[in-house]
Amino acid sequence: MFFKQADHLKAPATATLLALSMLAAPLLLSGCMSSEKDIDLSTYVDNTEPGDVLYNQALANLNAGRLDEAAKKFAAVDRQHPYSEWARKSMVMGAFTNYRQANYDDAISSAKRYLTLYPSTDDAAYAQYIIGLSYFKQIEDVTRDQKEAKLTIQTMQELVTRWPNSEYAEDAKAKIRVANDQLAGKEMQVGRYYLERKEYLAAIKRFRTVIENYSNTRHIEEALARLTEAYYALGLIDEAQTAAAVLGQNYPDSQWYKDSYKLLQSKGLQPRENAGSWISKAGKLITGGA
Repeated sequence: MFFKQADHLKAPATATLLALSMLAAPLLLSGCMSSEKDIDLSTYVDNTEPGDVLYNQALANLNAGRLDEAAKKFAAVDRQHPYSEWARKSMVMGAFTNYRQANYDDAISSAKRYLTLYPSTDDAAYAQYIIGLSYFKQIEDVTRDQKEAKLTIQTMQELVTRWPNSEYAEDAKAKIRVANDQLAGKEMQVGRYYLERKEYLAAIKRFRTVIENYSNTRHIEEALARLTEAYYALGLIDEAQTAAAVLGQNYPDSQWYKDSYKLLQSKGLQPRENAGSWISKAGKLITGGA
């Protein structure tokens, strides 16, 4: 009886499946035909090649000036062979390729990722250098925001501190000097604006920043001369004389000194240093310009 029941239950189930299969067949066939017609399955398959082959192909494209293709190949190495030695090399070279293409954000992102994953390798200093160069290339003129100049200094100073014997250290120092000069130029631009509007205290604040923070830039001469002018306009003669004296000690042949001397002489005054003035103390840090 049990077996008969089992046979009885099996029959309708089989029939149902058969009916369903007959209904579904046209749909399945239609779906297959549509897939074959509309979808190229090869687009879903990443053709994997050996890491060294891809890397050398990328280098060849880079050397030939085919930067877009080189960037794609370096990215393919990282994608297809993650955490391999070839992926490590490709990551930093990909950052360089993006830098060469002026894709600075991508270059910075790739180089930072490299430093996160491989902070102690031989190429770590190079990755840091690429970040610094990418910021450096984006520095705006002094009428614009100087965020990139500040980031250049921060990044390049870290390179000099962490890798002082690196082959990139000397150029990093040079880039720091240029960026500092840019920041000083920004302060001068704002200070001159205030000076022209006769907002002397605001102007003095800017010129003082240049003298105290950017003493080895080319803007020091003008900053001291502008201080002489601003203090003189406020009637703070002692400070005006001190600024002119410090200017003359460091740049005796400067036109800025001649102008400051002439301004004081117009009231029968001479440059005279007050050793207790902040200008005198800051003047000891002046290195004679960049």
